[in-house]
Amino acid sequence: MVAAGEPAVLECQPPRGHPEPTISWRKDGTNINDRDERITIRSGKLMITNARKSDAGKYICVGTNMVGERESEIAELTVLERPGFVKRPSSVMVLADESVEFHCEAQGDPVPTVRWRKEDADLPKGRYEILEDHTLSVRDVRLSDEGSYTCVVENMVGKAEASATLTVHVPPAFAMRPRNQVVAVGRTVTFQCEATGNPQPAIFWQREGSNSLLFSYQPPQPFSRLSVSQTGSLTIADAQRSDAGYYSCQALNIAGSVITKALLEVTDMVSDRPPPVIRQGPSNHTVPVESTVVLGCHATGTPTPTVHWKKDGAMVSPEEARITQIDTGALQIRYAKLGDTGVYTCVASSPSGEASWRAYLEVEEFGVVVQPGRPTDPNLIPSGPSKPDVTDVSRTSVTLSWKSNPNAGATPTSYVIEAFSHASGSSWVTLADHVKMETFVLKNLKPGAVYLFLVRAANAYGLSDPSPITDAVRTQDTPPTSQGVDHRQIQRELGDVVIHLHNPTILSSSSVRVQWTVEQQSPYIQGYKVMYRASAELGQPGGQWGVFEVRNPGEDGAVVPQLKKGVTYEFKVRPFFDEFQGADSEVKVARTPEEAPSGAPRGVTITKSDANGTAILVAWQPPPEEEQNGMVQEYKIWCLGNESRYHVNRTVDGSTFSVLIPSLAPGIRYSVEVAASNGAGPGVKSDVTFFQLDSTGQMMDSREDQDTLSQISDVVKQPAFIAGIGATCWVVLMVFSVWLYRHHKKRSGLSSSYAGIRKGP
Repeated sequence: MVAAGEPAVLECQPPRGHPEPTISWRKDGTNINDRDERITIRSGKLMITNARKSDAGKYICVGTNMVGERESEIAELTVLERPGFVKRPSSVMVLADESVEFHCEAQGDPVPTVRWRKEDADLPKGRYEILEDHTLSVRDVRLSDEGSYTCVVENMVGKAEASATLTVHVPPAFAMRPRNQVVAVGRTVTFQCEATGNPQPAIFWQREGSNSLLFSYQPPQPFSRLSVSQTGSLTIADAQRSDAGYYSCQALNIAGSVITKALLEVTDMVSDRPPPVIRQGPSNHTVPVESTVVLGCHATGTPTPTVHWKKDGAMVSPEEARITQIDTGALQIRYAKLGDTGVYTCVASSPSGEASWRAYLEVEEFGVVVQPGRPTDPNLIPSGPSKPDVTDVSRTSVTLSWKSNPNAGATPTSYVIEAFSHASGSSWVTLADHVKMETFVLKNLKPGAVYLFLVRAANAYGLSDPSPITDAVRTQDTPPTSQGVDHRQIQRELGDVVIHLHNPTILSSSSVRVQWTVEQQSPYIQGYKVMYRASAELGQPGGQWGVFEVRNPGEDGAVVPQLKKGVTYEFKVRPFFDEFQGADSEVKVARTPEEAPSGAPRGVTITKSDANGTAILVAWQPPPEEEQNGMVQEYKIWCLGNESRYHVNRTVDGSTFSVLIPSLAPGIRYSVEVAASNGAGPGVKSDVTFFQLDSTGQMMDSREDQDTLSQISDVVKQPAFIAGIGATCWVVLMVFSVWLYRHHKKRSGLSSSYAGIRKGP
């Protein structure tokens, strides 16, 4: 028993006799022809290489001499067949919730078994079926079903596999919808919009009534106040009343699209519309696997805020059936898994702003002792303080005073102060904690900004509900000009401003985004001077500083355009007020990407070399500096003959402007081109220059040949020449046709005469 394709050997012990008998073989009663190159009979053995199904049968060994013959017992050869595919599964691309089938047919002897497997995972439980013809059917396809599916066929002599890929396209769905927002004139507002799908949807924005679309991958426009981040958020800087209206966010992929919109209101002040407040948020939990945990979140505000949850910064998936958000805003997690461990954030939002509260959930494995959480008795937590009083309002500071409530709750050990201002963002920010006294001076506020404040009491068991929100307080405005102000005071305050420059962001080969943070603010800031220059190299001094002015003191970044390609630049930022200037930030360095040179080497010349009878010297000048697009690292020289065996190529470093090319063949017409190359690759080639060496190695003037060729080319292009050629071809064709006709007629006459002679007596 052998498998098809393998060798088969049948052994036979020759019988004894005199004279010595010869050995032959018969299959199914017929003598075997050993002329078949696959069959060899040697020392009584029958050897068949590359056995086939047709080789199966009953074999007999026959010993013969001049006296007679003798047959052996019958030996049966069975040839089995390894599994092979009649139909292989094909890769499929479907939409979610559809059904899909993978077909697989195989043959072999014995008949192979067929089974299916999924790469690195189990087949979809409860949703797959293997039909009688071994077809794999999967119902209600999900994104998690994507992957490689393999049909495995096997019998006793071998195994074969064939795979196909399932791609599941999921239409877009919003993970976070933009909310209606109210913003003060001149402030910055951001609409968040996130979507899921497969492939990942592209997000774009459109203002109602406008034909313009905004995409995340669009390069930033120098004077545009609208931009879309990589995650799909729309930011409007320096909001104006004309920006009010509906903004639509659309998510699109090849499986479909979804759209939603949000309203932007632009007003002079928003102090009468405070953002939501989370009265009590989630607390840290440690729970065992398979348990149920509830993370609380009680938010209040007008209008009623919407609540959503994030885990480790990402939206909690609504598709996870174990995790649900209760009507109260709390998040319930059933049958907790180890993967549920992480930081959970409750976010309450309304058109006026948002508030957030974070807590850590840890899920322990079975057998790990879980310490019970702290008691949740509300009597152990302090009650909320009284409404704070705001006094001593200056340009950058205020004083807050409040009272604890001794008649309710536990005694506080410290206080936490939170503030909200559209000048600082759209959410509540903790400005001070571990405050021991019932009065506190808040510093480093922004001048001319509207603030709201609240206070919470704290002890070892947690935070109290918030105090009532203070009335809106506006810090003092910045003086509009330097007139009537002590110039020494302006210079002194500007000198105290501390600017931290972030690492620049490369936007393109000619533009860089610079961002900074102002640590010590001053009312005497009209704007910032973004200064840049080419960095000093090889001990040479740096160039002159270029200046790009940002006139809005609320800005914290700018795009510096029209930079040279492939150049290392130094950047720094300096605050200013009229003619007064503050201290520079630290210097940051960035290098613009290189592009292949857009200019060709200039003044390419070819001269005869005196050192070698068949050598030439090619010389050139570098491309114009503004067209080098980086540092020229090398020059490439192509010296091409009229056949490839005469081609000669050279490469020299960027500081070399000539090259000697030896061993050229006399009588061959060569062409020479030169190109500069930098880190991005070779650039534009120079114009082609021709030359030719005569038999003595002297340079021939190829311009005469070029002039002759040019004259011939001009003549060939003339209409009269083309018409003459056409007329000549027509006359030749007519003459040939007449000759062909007469020749054919003559042959026909001869044939008839010959036939008449054959018929005579």
